[in-house]
Amino acid sequence: MRKLLLPFCFLILIFIISCNPKEQNQTNEIETKDIDKKDSIIAVEVDSAQIPKSIVYNGNLKKAVQWKDKVGDNLVILSESGYHRNEKFKHEFDDSADFELFAYHFNLDKNNLQIWKMYDFVADCPVDIEAEFYPQFPIITDLDKNGIAEVWIMYKVGCHGDVSPVNLKLIMYEGNKKYAMRGENKIQFGANEYIGGEYKLDKAFDSAPSVFKDYAIQLWKENVYKN
Repeated sequence: MRKLLLPFCFLILIFIISCNPKEQNQTNEIETKDIDKKDSIIAVEVDSAQIPKSIVYNGNLKKAVQWKDKVGDNLVILSESGYHRNEKFKHEFDDSADFELFAYHFNLDKNNLQIWKMYDFVADCPVDIEAEFYPQFPIITDLDKNGIAEVWIMYKVGCHGDVSPVNLKLIMYEGNKKYAMRGENKIQFGANEYIGGEYKLDKAFDSAPSVFKDYAIQLWKENVYKN
């Protein structure tokens, strides 16, 4: 009987030892997820009815997102004019059109204080206008983990009557500090023929955390082919 029990006890001991590391790994994974969750900033999309009535913005609402960070409750609004003629622009063509893009950042905890405003446009275009915010933006991050969100916006603006690249811009704000990446979208003409895709980072990235530049380049590569 004793001879039978010894091998059985030995097998139970091996099973217990083998299970402990697995339980430890599961605990570590849960702790890591909790840490990541604390460091993240969660942004939610809101509709026009959720925007305070006292906030004034130009154009038609395209998208709005809200989040909380170290500086308070924040709201970013993207809006656009649509095709129209704005008399503030000089028009040389009778059948030309204008298109304007707007972006705003408000701090709702500071009496809806406007932190920044971004504006771009295509004016007096007699052919095809390409002007729009890319739909997955704004993207809200905290890459440098300082508790203050970075706001990423990407859009294109151009006027042309052929198949050619247009201006592509990636703008990021942390607080009221602006970072910009400008170039062209990339167009494929044949199996192995491309035009456009070049970009230039502004000098603000030189003194910024390297993670800002790395993420900007990543976003550019992910979106440069979208026409």
